[in-house]
Amino acid sequence: MIDTHTHIYLEEFDEDRVEVVRRAREAGVERVILPNVDFDTVQAMHATNDLFPGYCRMAMGLHPTSVEDDYRERLGQVRELLFSGEYCAVGEIGLDLYWDKTYAEEQKEAFVMQTGWAAESGLPVIIHCREAFDEILALLQSGRVPAFRGVFHSFTGSAEQVRLLRGTGDYYFGINGIVTFKNAHLEDMVREVGIGRILLETDAPYLAPVPYRGKRNEPSYLPYMAKRIAEILDITTAEVEEATTANAVRLFGEG
Repeated sequence: MIDTHTHIYLEEFDEDRVEVVRRAREAGVERVILPNVDFDTVQAMHATNDLFPGYCRMAMGLHPTSVEDDYRERLGQVRELLFSGEYCAVGEIGLDLYWDKTYAEEQKEAFVMQTGWAAESGLPVIIHCREAFDEILALLQSGRVPAFRGVFHSFTGSAEQVRLLRGTGDYYFGINGIVTFKNAHLEDMVREVGIGRILLETDAPYLAPVPYRGKRNEPSYLPYMAKRIAEILDITTAEVEEATTANAVRLFGEG
C-alpha cells in the first residue's frame, strides 16, 4: 500500500517518528507521500524525507489556508522550490472556505497559478477542497484552469459531485479514515468512484479511522481504510491494496 497523503513531518510526530515509520512498514505501507502545507513546513518535510531515504516522496504547494496578504511572495518561493525537481506532485493546493472566506479570491488565484505550474512541469496535483465544492467546480469549468492530472484528497462528496467533476477531467479520489465513521455515508460515492480511481490516504495526524477516531492518526492505520473500502465494493482487502497501489504509481510515478 501507499499512503498518498500524510504529514508525518509535523511536530505531532517529533517524539516517535522512527517508530511511526517502522509500524507503517510492518502494516504493509511501502511508501508515503508528504504534501507541503506552506513555506514554514518545507524544512521539516525535507528533514523527514532525508531521514527515510526511498520511503518518502514530497509534493510542493501552498495550502489554501496559508494564502494571506503575502501570498504572491510565498507563491514565488514555492515555485522556485517546485522546479528544483525534487517533488512528485504540486500540492496540496485548492480552496478552503470552512473557517474564513476573507481570502477566497486570492485562494482561487493561487489555485489557478499552481495548476498552471503543474501543466508546465507535467506533475500531478493534490487538491484540497473544503466547503468549496461549487467554487472549485466553477473554476474547473471556467477555462481558467489548464488540464491536469490529479487527486481530490480527503474526498467526502456525493456520487453526483463525482459525476460533475468527471465532466471536467479524469481525477483520482483520496479516501481516508472518514470512510470508517458510522455516519459518514460515503458508500454511494465510493461505488461511483470505483476501485480504478481510488487512492488510500491517512492525512495523518488528522482523521484517524475507527477504532482510533479522535486520536493521532498515522500511516500504519491505512489497512482500516482498505478493509472498509473492500466491504463497500464487495471485493477483498488484498484487491483494494493492489489496485490502489497501482493507481498511486500511475498518478505519481514509481519514484
